[in-house]
Amino acid sequence: MIPGLPTAPLGGMSLLSDAQTRSISAENPTGAPGGGGRAERGDHSTAYASRDLGLGWKKSPCKDLRGGETFTVAEIDGPGIIQHIWMTTLPRHWRSLVLRCYWDEEDTPSVEVPLGDFFCQGWARYAPVSSVPVAVAPAGGLNSYLQMPFARHARITVENTSKDTIEGFFYQITYSLTEIGTGHGYLHAQWRRSDPLPYGEPHVILDGVHGQGHYLGTYLAWESHHTGWWGEGEIKFYLDDDEDFPTICGTGTEDYFGGAWAFEHPDGARYQPYSTPYLGMPQVITPDEFYDSQLRFGLYRWHLPDPIRFTRRLRVTIQALGFASPQEGLERYRPLQEDIASTAWWYQSEPHAPFPPAPTFDRMDTV
Repeated sequence: MIPGLPTAPLGGMSLLSDAQTRSISAENPTGAPGGGGRAERGDHSTAYASRDLGLGWKKSPCKDLRGGETFTVAEIDGPGIIQHIWMTTLPRHWRSLVLRCYWDEEDTPSVEVPLGDFFCQGWARYAPVSSVPVAVAPAGGLNSYLQMPFARHARITVENTSKDTIEGFFYQITYSLTEIGTGHGYLHAQWRRSDPLPYGEPHVILDGVHGQGHYLGTYLAWESHHTGWWGEGEIKFYLDDDEDFPTICGTGTEDYFGGAWAFEHPDGARYQPYSTPYLGMPQVITPDEFYDSQLRFGLYRWHLPDPIRFTRRLRVTIQALGFASPQEGLERYRPLQEDIASTAWWYQSEPHAPFPPAPTFDRMDTV
């Protein structure tokens, strides 16, 4: 337990604390006490809107991100804990931006994920999410309540991987300056994509994790490349000394995400999107527009009440498995070659193992 901070969504609401609340935004870029609303003019594309307003009014609510720019959203001296992140820009940019978090002045990021995927929005289209750690509100308010403790320093950046200027990037980082005690892991998040997945191979969600920690959650942006049902594949968690066979083996893709029977709507005619505190499939994109192609899905599962703990190593994979056409009255499974982009969240002790190559504009492209 971090002193003076809630341990559950409503726990500790009345508990007094010596923690100091701070918040970083374009209106207070350092989070300093009394540092908000001091801008005399805005450095963004819509600054003209406040030309008739005086000091203390809405002058600098956002930032424009130039093509190729890496912008430092927040730099915080600790100890402390980030409690809430809110961000937004137009949805079409969500796969052009890469979110990174660095803890305690490390050289490589512990979080490196396309902005949309970090908030369970993998297809650069808005879908409402009503989960406990991540909530996405109309028409693209991206909220994270994931706890991010740090002992000495925290740095959050956003990279615009495109060549074009992105106008209107809004953000607010709310945190507490407080002692975090012992026994707390650092938040990590990693993105991987298989496009297409090689035949007969599983998609690797996470690999190469070394240290002690626990797995927190999974988000998949899944594009189906075949007709028929696509979600028979099993998710597997290889813990510590596991080699060829995992300790935790699921029974099907829709089962892992809390669904059943192909996510069918009660009338049986279509998929049924859903969003709950710990799991959901908020996004089903049907190719019903000109140039649109393939069924696409966004699915999340949070292991908040059921963390998957490891002491030395962790590897996570998922199969892409569907049904072949019926032959002689019988159906059989067949491996699929899908487009699968995954985000994995976990807590662990530092240092962490090297990440795969960073996401690039072409690798993140949603087309």
